[in-house]
Amino acid sequence: MTKKHLVIGVSGGIAAYKACDLVSKLGKKNYEIRVILTENAEKFVPKLTFEALSKHPCEQDLFTSEDPIAHISLATWADAMILVPATANILAKVVHGLADDMLTTTFLAATCPKMICPAMNVHMYENEVTQANLQKARQLGYHVLEPVEGHLACDVNGKGKLPDVADIVEAIDRLFENNGLLKGKHVLISAGPTQEPLDPVRFISNHSSGKQGYAIAQAALKMGAEVTIVSGPVSIDPVEGAHIIPVRSARDMYEAIKENLEQADYIIMSAAVADYRPAEVADHKIKKDKGGLAVTFVRNPDILAYIGQHKRDDQIVCGFAMETQDLEKNAKEKLVKKNCDMLIANNLFTEGAGFKTDTNVVSVLTKETIQRWPKLSKYELGLRILETMSDIEKSKRK
Repeated sequence: MTKKHLVIGVSGGIAAYKACDLVSKLGKKNYEIRVILTENAEKFVPKLTFEALSKHPCEQDLFTSEDPIAHISLATWADAMILVPATANILAKVVHGLADDMLTTTFLAATCPKMICPAMNVHMYENEVTQANLQKARQLGYHVLEPVEGHLACDVNGKGKLPDVADIVEAIDRLFENNGLLKGKHVLISAGPTQEPLDPVRFISNHSSGKQGYAIAQAALKMGAEVTIVSGPVSIDPVEGAHIIPVRSARDMYEAIKENLEQADYIIMSAAVADYRPAEVADHKIKKDKGGLAVTFVRNPDILAYIGQHKRDDQIVCGFAMETQDLEKNAKEKLVKKNCDMLIANNLFTEGAGFKTDTNVVSVLTKETIQRWPKLSKYELGLRILETMSDIEKSKRK
């Protein structure tokens, strides 16, 4: 097999020494590797070490390289580019398009898949600026491999430690396994909340941000699929390359899903759809009354149940369940009742899960199995959901 080309960008953090082990392990697999060091990275690990491990010259300076356009040459050569470790500084640069050295100019010029492996002090990682930059990275379609919790070099415990090298290797392998996996497939995703009007001013809704559905859409696009998002009202950036159908109420979402169901191969219902709506909507703003306000509610259409009743044998359906108690029992009942192929269940009270977070902690149910996945970024979870749906589709064909 032709070797895949990797550009490993090493920035100036204490975890730079782990990049040596990474290059060594990747070199024993089907990868050819070129390394770019920042000026500060060489203060932790000398260029000679990476040159010996990669068997290629190590690039560092734009103006002393033997190739006057090395940043373009490497960007064109790369099948994937990995920043490991990615300091808070290098992360801030690449998500805002700053390019003042060999590493950042190459990253900006590269059009291949890009992975960022952050590693830093826990307080730097948790700083709202860093978190905003990580969110921006995901929105740009970069793969972010979350740091892990542990004892850090600064002698504190917390999140910010580079993942094990074996886990980074696995994530890089998965970049290429996923490439084109869903080519020719149409993925239909519902995302965000619905809003049920009470009068022209007020509505009843929930806390869903749409982040999980939009992250799944980004993952599906990266895997080669055509993507349609039926989206309730959200305050996040659109997913570039996806067809977005904006809706407001549960009934709007129901009609949009019905109209697009036939063409879909994979259907993922991640939206938080209101089960009930006010029976009557006032024509004018409801005024305060001493006696209080009584509202009669009626059931909304059950979109997932409709899909389960009307899906073809070759369509794969993934539902979502948010619970606050008896998670897996209730999820299993929903999986069977709604005729889903798989169901993603999480508990609102689990740390790192729930609405508006950038991570999720879920149980994944199929008709035969229950898996409890660790805390993942919503993008990484999207990749794994789609991989699992692909596996289910293959098993149906057998």
